[in-house]
Amino acid sequence: MEKIKRNFGFGCMRLPMQDGDVDLEQTKRMVDLFLERGFNYFDTAHGYLDGKSERAIRECLTSRYPRERYILTNKLSGNFFEKEEDIRPLFERQLAACGVEYFDFYLMHAQGARNYPHYRECRAYETAFALKREGKVRHVGISFHDSPEMLEQILTDYPEIEAVQIQFNYLDFDDPAIQSRAVYEMARKHGKSVIIMEPVKGGRLVDLPEEAKAVFSALGGGSPASYAIRFAAGFEGVMMVLSGMSDLLQMQDNSAFMADFKPLDETERAAVDEVRRIFKTKNFIPCTACRYCVPGCPQGVPIPEIFATVNAQKLHQNWNSRFYYSVVCGKAGAQASDCVGCGRCESVCPQHLQIRELLREAAREFEN
Repeated sequence: MEKIKRNFGFGCMRLPMQDGDVDLEQTKRMVDLFLERGFNYFDTAHGYLDGKSERAIRECLTSRYPRERYILTNKLSGNFFEKEEDIRPLFERQLAACGVEYFDFYLMHAQGARNYPHYRECRAYETAFALKREGKVRHVGISFHDSPEMLEQILTDYPEIEAVQIQFNYLDFDDPAIQSRAVYEMARKHGKSVIIMEPVKGGRLVDLPEEAKAVFSALGGGSPASYAIRFAAGFEGVMMVLSGMSDLLQMQDNSAFMADFKPLDETERAAVDEVRRIFKTKNFIPCTACRYCVPGCPQGVPIPEIFATVNAQKLHQNWNSRFYYSVVCGKAGAQASDCVGCGRCESVCPQHLQIRELLREAAREFEN
């Protein structure tokens, strides 16, 4: 872990897109600025952007910079292997897609009670530790979406795990579904380094209600993203905070305040508490637009986009949200009422949302 520079990483799940493909020229500029400002940690996964994230890593980073300039994390996702024999070929495809000979970190992806048995049955952890012994992986870890009790089970079963990547932000800190604080404390109890994902909750802590914007504006400087990311980065044992930046402006902002990182002071923490209180009054759907729910939907319902329109309607209460609903549903060829209630989306949702009921509510709001 000695090569890591600073505690801010480039999450590559939400890269800039153009006509359905990654905007490689803009991504190159983002990568260049990120490295110029002294950062070097990049995070991807095989399924991000339907495989386009890994290829963008090769085009924009690994083919343009020597291997010692960057730290690269990839993940083993459960939906890409059915048996133990599938894992090594998948891993080799990931290396080739990214254009590297080894990964600095290799994480068991999205671990929780629903998929952990699959990883155990397929000896996924044992394979990852073997890859480490062979020099193809430097560090083995997990990304995690479940209860602190589940995390304790995994870390007890596999004490060799070196790092735990968790969802952690000021909105989820004491949320009973996400349990960010308790999960963080469990990782620290076991002495694991912590990697933070979703510090701005898929952008929801950037696009704030007006009264929440006013709270941060009164502090006299700093973007909403800066307070969210600095909140997460200020906890003991946090090795890395990832930001899924999707354009050059976000990269410029995030890398500027993290280049001279300072934890939140007492006044800023009070402001964050007030913004959290404001959010709770709005009853927003806590969707982060990770899109894990989309590939398995038999009807092709654009779930994250629908939830975005519901939240926009709660925030603005105007015609624009209804218009946007018709646009996104028209583009997808499906709307909320097309949900057949199979529940596949709920089985993979990291936020543990009751998606079927929320879609019924969306249909009542927008389709009457």
